[in-house]
Amino acid sequence: MEITNIKLKKLFWQGKLKGIVTVTFDDAFVVHDLKIVEGKSGLFIAMPGKKISSDGSFKDIAHPINSEMRNKIQTAVLKVYEDAMKEQNFNAIALDIEEN
Repeated sequence: MEITNIKLKKLFWQGKLKGIVTVTFDDAFVVHDLKIVEGKSGLFIAMPGKKISSDGSFKDIAHPINSEMRNKIQTAVLKVYEDAMKEQNFNAIALDIEEN
């Protein structure tokens, strides 16, 4: 499964939440609302989730099932975010990833 598109939808300047992205896989499957979060050890991505009413915790709606895929997604998403910060292109941007 390859990442074929990443769209940076929103950027936030204050707080731990830094951005929201949409990721497309194989030009066939899309996952909305991945979050870019500033943690104690740096930036990471959080998968989309829903609040569980009984205890207030969150459960992922979609997520990678192995660390290799999680790292692949996180690396690609953070590259888009960091490129946008360097370019100061604060509108929603899209990056099409082409296979070499």
